[in-house]
Amino acid sequence: MPSLKARPRSPALLPFIRSLHYHEMDLPFGLERIVPSGQAHLMINLAEDEFRTYPHATQKSVARHAGAVLSGPHARPTVLDTREFRWLAAVQFRPGAAGQFFLMPMSETCDQVVSLEHLWPRDGRLLRECLLEAPTPRQKLAVLEAWLLRHLRPTIDPAIPWAAAALRRPIPVAAVASELGLLPKTLTRRFVAHAGLTPKRFARVRRLQAVLRAVRQSNPPDWCALAAQFGYTDQAHLAHEFRALAGIAPSQYRPHSPQRGNHIPIAPCDLLPE
Repeated sequence: MPSLKARPRSPALLPFIRSLHYHEMDLPFGLERIVPSGQAHLMINLAEDEFRTYPHATQKSVARHAGAVLSGPHARPTVLDTREFRWLAAVQFRPGAAGQFFLMPMSETCDQVVSLEHLWPRDGRLLRECLLEAPTPRQKLAVLEAWLLRHLRPTIDPAIPWAAAALRRPIPVAAVASELGLLPKTLTRRFVAHAGLTPKRFARVRRLQAVLRAVRQSNPPDWCALAAQFGYTDQAHLAHEFRALAGIAPSQYRPHSPQRGNHIPIAPCDLLPE
């Protein structure tokens, strides 16, 4: 079935958009835990005009959203119905860059799924209709690009992308602020408005993502060595961060596939009671 991933063709979008996606998949019903990445995603469910999230990983507890949503920067896991990936268009923003397209501060979308019509009052619901009318996957991505260009804000805070890159290495927040000539409180205020997360929490999430990439390249993973490699105090510290950010123990990390490393299928026996 068609699946297309592409970088934006417009140079104006490249600093803010990592990739555009179009997917058609035939997946049975199931739930998947989405490990937080600190990045925001724009998602349009083309199969039905709805998204469903399960806050407590149980099919009985569901939050319903419109078919076009912004999944804000997350620092905790989300549970989604896999049927929503059957026919999907999506935008993956670069870390800290989603704020260039929305007037609402990203801090208000943190750990939230927000209907696009609340962010783009006139265009939010119309976008899905325009994508459905585009006849080919590439034309659908071209529609996405045109809408993103329409909403791209002209002013840029240059401190944000620099800070996001520095915090991924990681570098202490105070050191990043000093390099930028800012007070730590000033950096935190500006970073939260654009990236949604505090600099410290963003750094924690991005460090966990680096661990997950290393885990996918090792079989079996040496958790003690990984803890030392990525600057955790010890293996117990890494396990604590894993549970705090991903909601599971390290030994429970079994992704759907290497390409979908943040998607962890939830077996029926793993469902939590309400």
